[in-house]
Amino acid sequence: MDSPSRYEIRLKGHLAARWATRFDGMTLTRQDDGTTLIEGPVVDQAALHGLLHTLRDIGVPLISVTQLDPIVAPTFDNPPPKHSLT
Repeated sequence: MDSPSRYEIRLKGHLAARWATRFDGMTLTRQDDGTTLIEGPVVDQAALHGLLHTLRDIGVPLISVTQLDPIVAPTFDNPPPKHSLT
């Protein structure tokens, strides 16, 4: 992996805010459906496995792990999308 990938990890139950320090650089969001969403950059596969091991050690049931589309910064060759009001 050349650059960090973004991941979304969904857990069963609400993870307490005190655990946020274990997931540096990621956001923890408690969802209305009773799940917790952890989202953010993961530098490589080894870091992803480390994150998953941390979740295993906490004992929270894992629902899903999804790699998100990378955020691409606009450049001359890749301008930002145009929005139409019509």
